[in-house]
Amino acid sequence: MARHGGGRSWYGKVVGAALGVTMLAVGASVYTAQADAVNDGPGAGASAKPAAVKRVSPAIAHASDAGPRGVNITIDDGPDPRWTPQVLDLLREEGVKATFCLTGVQAQAHPDLVKEIVADGHVLCDHSVSHDTSMDRKSEAYQSKEILDAERLITEASGGVRPLYYRAPGGAFTPHSRAVAASRGMRPLGWNVDTKDFEQPGADAIVETVQRELSNGPTILFHDAGGDRAQTVEALRRVLPWLKEEGYSFGFPVR
Repeated sequence: MARHGGGRSWYGKVVGAALGVTMLAVGASVYTAQADAVNDGPGAGASAKPAAVKRVSPAIAHASDAGPRGVNITIDDGPDPRWTPQVLDLLREEGVKATFCLTGVQAQAHPDLVKEIVADGHVLCDHSVSHDTSMDRKSEAYQSKEILDAERLITEASGGVRPLYYRAPGGAFTPHSRAVAASRGMRPLGWNVDTKDFEQPGADAIVETVQRELSNGPTILFHDAGGDRAQTVEALRRVLPWLKEEGYSFGFPVR
């Protein structure tokens, strides 16, 4: 699984903010909210008792719940106030549901967009607090904090809807990070088709990558933040109808 690190200077600008966010939840390794237990009571916070969730498999998911001709559209790094609304409009026009992998920093900054994602029937994925692509080389305590703080921030921003998946930044999974996510009901989520849209190769190249690599598997990686995503929007505008014409249906990653 490719490690995405280059071309992400945007994340350097939020690292300070991310560190500040994580410091706000010293006990977050033992707490995160869940959709069916959001009324933990007044003042529920990082020191609260963890809500009961159903553990899922720690194996990295790639398959689609839509079957052998299913595809999973996954959108990473947002929400972003410029690009996420355009992606949502396009998905709405095409009647397609997607999985949005959100960072804790962006979710906290744009809760209205998180709520809009949920209202449109899309599902949420924890993409860590600060998108640290080197977190697999850091301590287990740090990994846990990035995952669990992000889960809490995303759940709060959504109004109580929990992320169902965890995608490591740049694919930087470890056995520990997968186990932590799975213990919180978040299936580790991989990808089969890396569109490399974050490199801004042009909409034609993004479309061609999807068409060429879809035989690798059903989970396709796009981005709605971290830079200019005009090429991604244009590529999605062309890819979604093409997938329909080819007889694919749209689903979510297996749980």
